[in-house]
Amino acid sequence: MAGVKRSLAVDVGGVLLPTPVMIASGCAGTGRELAGLVDPHKLGAIVSRSVTLAPRKGTPTPRIAESASGIVWSTGLQNPGIEVFVKEELPRLVHTGAPVIVSIAGGTMEEYVRLTSLLQARPGVVAIETQISGRDEELGREVLASRPDRAAEIVGAVARMSMIPVFAKLPLLADVVEVARGCVRAGATGLTLIDALPALGVTASRLRPSLGSVSGWLSGPAIRPVALRAVFDVASAMPDVPILGCGGVRTGEDAVEMMLAGAWAVQVGTATVVDPGAPVNVATGVLAYLKEKGLASPADLRGRLRLPAAPDPEGSW
Repeated sequence: MAGVKRSLAVDVGGVLLPTPVMIASGCAGTGRELAGLVDPHKLGAIVSRSVTLAPRKGTPTPRIAESASGIVWSTGLQNPGIEVFVKEELPRLVHTGAPVIVSIAGGTMEEYVRLTSLLQARPGVVAIETQISGRDEELGREVLASRPDRAAEIVGAVARMSMIPVFAKLPLLADVVEVARGCVRAGATGLTLIDALPALGVTASRLRPSLGSVSGWLSGPAIRPVALRAVFDVASAMPDVPILGCGGVRTGEDAVEMMLAGAWAVQVGTATVVDPGAPVNVATGVLAYLKEKGLASPADLRGRLRLPAAPDPEGSW
């Protein structure tokens, strides 16, 4: 459509991004790995690997195994700890010129609060993403986000201290809408949906698990329909809350589907591991779709999924 002024820029809860396509947590490495492989100025944002208070060595190798339409993996949140991250990794990420979202993880509320305090007023950091899929060491539960009250408690503590927007990254939960609602009520600016799914890989020829950690997580195209459902359900319940769609996005069409379901922007993970240029290609695909439909921006896609009319309860055969 002639005359339409078109832009890929998005406003996600006050966070202004040049495109709606960012690199998901852990997939940009330490910042060094992207050099010469992708133009960071064409990225919506880079989400750092999840950082913990103390250094973590991570899980035994092997850490990744192929699966049908995805990968099974486990890193054990390997990272150098917040002090080294702030001193060495964060400056490299910021130096790329792309907006940086820092992912934080831990097992206690105190860890999340201390991590947030150490990230205050760091130049180039536009938001914090709370990874709350790990074990709750205080209450002895396998998943921090397994109960709405606990998820809200952790995310709320981070949001109250943070001077920048906070996005709660949630795993797939039976009551994901209620957990999401609790996090937003506690102060989260928005949500990232969804984290990887629990998984197991087996190498039958060796009678062994595929990963050194035995169990791990499933990422990639296989989980995209699941992520779409979570995005749709949460967006339907809270249409004004920014959602970052994450899970199996590898093409422009995948990203468009996420936004039609209700996402405000998307994260690209596994596809980046295979092709570092994937996020840029995805953004190019979104732009092509906007041109085809005569739309001005990604915001014009959000929640525009055409649903069938509800059947008439008094209708006849």
